Amino acid sequence: MTSTISTVGILGAGRVGMALARQALKAGYDVKIATAKPPTEIALMVDLLAPGATSVSADTAARDSDVVILALPLGKYRTLHPENFAGQIVIDAMNYWAPTDGTIAEFEDEASSSEVVQRFLPDARVVRSLSHIGYHELEEQALPPGDPERQALALAGNDAEARRLVAGFIDRLGYDPFDAGELAAARNFDGGTPIFGGRMRLDEMRRLLGEAPLVGEAAE
Repeated sequence: MTSTISTVGILGAGRVGMALARQALKAGYDVKIATAKPPTEIALMVDLLAPGATSVSADTAARDSDVVILALPLGKYRTLHPENFAGQIVIDAMNYWAPTDGTIAEFEDEASSSEVVQRFLPDARVVRSLSHIGYHELEEQALPPGDPERQALALAGNDAEARRLVAGFIDRLGYDPFDAGELAAARNFDGGTPIFGGRMRLDEMRRLLGEAPLVGEAAE
């Protein structure tokens, strides 16, 4: 079980995955990128769009990274191999979009999509984050610690140590982390909420999520 994060695995090489890769590289992390294709088939794209990152197999990215970011279309989450994620910190950055994904019954209930993902990856330490900011904004709005205009990003998960490590990762990416607590609290920054797609400072997010009925007492 990792106590620090130095290697970041990203599953998904679309616009979100590549933006996350570039920002993680800028923050000093080693980055591995994987898709369902063999690494050789995405190597040139990775070199062009995220120079410095390494193309690997999905299984390698899942097993050999300190944190794994899911940047896949949500409907493909069942293509993952749960055994590769046992004990791993998994950041769920996926969103459910019924107009584009089609209606998927398991994401239509009251649970957040991350709770569904956690049930599919029962031995992973799933943390919901990086899902309520656009990929352009992720790179363009990052600011150093202490900047009065620094934006906050929320995170939620059932494993407190995983949340702590992900909070440190978010801070290095250029954002103030806000620990909203248990994974159920992710419903408070899913699509359709004031948090989703908004730009908020830490004090604003603390005030809004602190009043949200699903969150309970947020960690500082």
